Amino acid sequence: MNDLLCGEDPEPAERAPAGPLHVPVRPGPAGCAARLFRTPLGERTAVGFTSHARLVAALGRDQLWVELGEPALRALAAPLGVTAVTVDPVFAAPMTAAPLTRTVDPAFEDRRRRRRTRPRPAEPLNKGVRTS
Repeated sequence: MNDLLCGEDPEPAERAPAGPLHVPVRPGPAGCAARLFRTPLGERTAVGFTSHARLVAALGRDQLWVELGEPALRALAAPLGVTAVTVDPVFAAPMTAAPLTRTVDPAFEDRRRRRRTRPRPAEPLNKGVRTS
């Protein structure tokens, strides 16, 4: 069997510990809970950053975090069925400066307004009058 050197293998056979990771968390009823993300293929993954600066660059200054080792992060995510850990991901979506606003087509809004102000159908004039 041919042993590959790490430099030749795009994915080394043995995982090396990443060291302490800055793990994004969110507040929960029992303390903090690790945030889980999705890969581009839709798989759930736990995420850790090797520095606070990388976490801030990806998720913003307001993101809460805790420091965990990679084995602890894996153990935390495993009961949820998450086996992947992504270290130092670069997110594709840029942060927005202002909250997103909903845009509505003016023609649609005009039709909606007219529908609300449409007069009710008139009642027949001969209501209650017998014609024989």
